[in-house]
Amino acid sequence: MKTRRLPSLSALRAFEAAARHLSAKQAAQELSVTPTAVSHQIRQLEDTLGVSLFVRKPRQLLLTAQGRELLTSLTDAFDTMADAVQRLQAPPERRAVTISTTPAIAVRWLLPWVCQLKDIRPRIDLRVHATHDLTPLDGVTADLAIRYGTGPWPGLVAEKLFDNTFVPACSPSLGLTDPADLPRHTLIHFEPQTSRSLPLDWRTWQAEAGVPGLDVSAGLVFSDETHTIPAAVGGQGIALMSRTLIADELANGQLVEPFGPALQGEPFQLVYPEARRHDPTITVVREWVLGLPGLDRFVAGTPGS
Repeated sequence: MKTRRLPSLSALRAFEAAARHLSAKQAAQELSVTPTAVSHQIRQLEDTLGVSLFVRKPRQLLLTAQGRELLTSLTDAFDTMADAVQRLQAPPERRAVTISTTPAIAVRWLLPWVCQLKDIRPRIDLRVHATHDLTPLDGVTADLAIRYGTGPWPGLVAEKLFDNTFVPACSPSLGLTDPADLPRHTLIHFEPQTSRSLPLDWRTWQAEAGVPGLDVSAGLVFSDETHTIPAAVGGQGIALMSRTLIADELANGQLVEPFGPALQGEPFQLVYPEARRHDPTITVVREWVLGLPGLDRFVAGTPGS
């Protein structure tokens, strides 16, 4: 095997930096040493090689012909070494994180902002698991969840996100203003097929409102709460929905809240395992959720996880 006889690599590096900048001071800043140390290394290199590499003038360095030749070779060599090191360095580990939540939270709140998480943490692959069921946070099915209710959820940290209020809402085209007229209109129901807990529904509302002649078992039934919004906007009937779930439609006049009473539901909470409280990936997703725009007003109108 061929034995290479090379000058000090530190001296070669000092020369290469000074030659690129034509300044010992700038080379020192790049290498985090003093200008005196750079000058000393270059002097040692010149002594070893037996040639002058710079023409030294007051506040100026100029390369000699030998200096230009050495700079060309060193630039190629250092570039080759840098490329090799970069190729060999293992890329940061990708992490997949699954957050479970209701379809309404997923569609109307999380999905518009998932690119934000991708921008700030490109090595995290977010998976959104939309369901009304109580999903196990076992690190396989899901890691975190946005759940409706107050628990108890043993072994989990629960952080309240927002409250939830249900109101009757419909298109202004129905001209509905008096609860007494409600029996002549179609009720829109949301009835999840697999949820372990029951949402606030028209039966609950009627128990408080007491509208004569209202059949709360009749009407349109949807298994996904996000379908009730376009049905109500399209004038298909009147739905009992979360006020903040339909905040945009109420603000732009597509929907109106013709009368009460409003029903107070349970809050939504961000939950994750106590044992993973300090997991860096959990922390990143938690901070992203808590920092999402509209957190103070967005809420979905169903139980689930």
